[in-house]
Amino acid sequence: MNVVALIPAHDEADRITATVTAVLSVPGIDHVVVIDDASDDDTAAHAAEAGADVVRLSRNRGKGGALQAGLEHIAGTADVLVLLDADLGETAAEAGALIAPIVGDRADMTVAAFPRPDRRGGFGLVKGLARVGIRALSGYKADAPLSGQRALTRSAWTVATPFADGYGVEVALTVRVSRAGGRVLEVPTTMRHAATGRDLAGFLHRGRQFVAVAVSLARLALERQSPGTNEG
Repeated sequence: MNVVALIPAHDEADRITATVTAVLSVPGIDHVVVIDDASDDDTAAHAAEAGADVVRLSRNRGKGGALQAGLEHIAGTADVLVLLDADLGETAAEAGALIAPIVGDRADMTVAAFPRPDRRGGFGLVKGLARVGIRALSGYKADAPLSGQRALTRSAWTVATPFADGYGVEVALTVRVSRAGGRVLEVPTTMRHAATGRDLAGFLHRGRQFVAVAVSLARLALERQSPGTNEG
């Protein structure tokens, strides 16, 4: 069973080494691909030094576009696809908890549930929109609708791709896998990433995320009307 980890990264030079090192320590992961989404720092160099296979993009494509470039790079060779954020650091070693239910045939897609953050972020608007939209479009009740840490079987990632644009990736994955009858399992973890706070940068980030999730849900609603077409 070929297990491939895809890690999209933009300006993550400070954390990518720890993340890649942690992922490479996970038993069963055969290939780690970091997709450098046109970073302005040394993300690509640090990722390569840590042992990752690096795909460098000449222009910023956003999370969905970076993941799609990574998927095309591995040419569909993965039996299990693991998606991880670049800023997980040492906690990326918990990816093994996502893989185990897949290998044990208890799920078609696993999703990492994070512990409650130490500090308050936004007001939950993006997460609320994602939860409501996912349930309305697929019937699945998600507690961690925006978690980017996932593992998917070949059948699941095949039906769920091409990846949706930008920050709409996660909701599209959940809706498409659930609609296809896939088993989605949320797995408690102690993973942590660089959460955004209640400052201007944080609110701007969540504003962009809200719009992306709303657009993704609208496109998914159209997909349901036209079965068989998964447009990113």
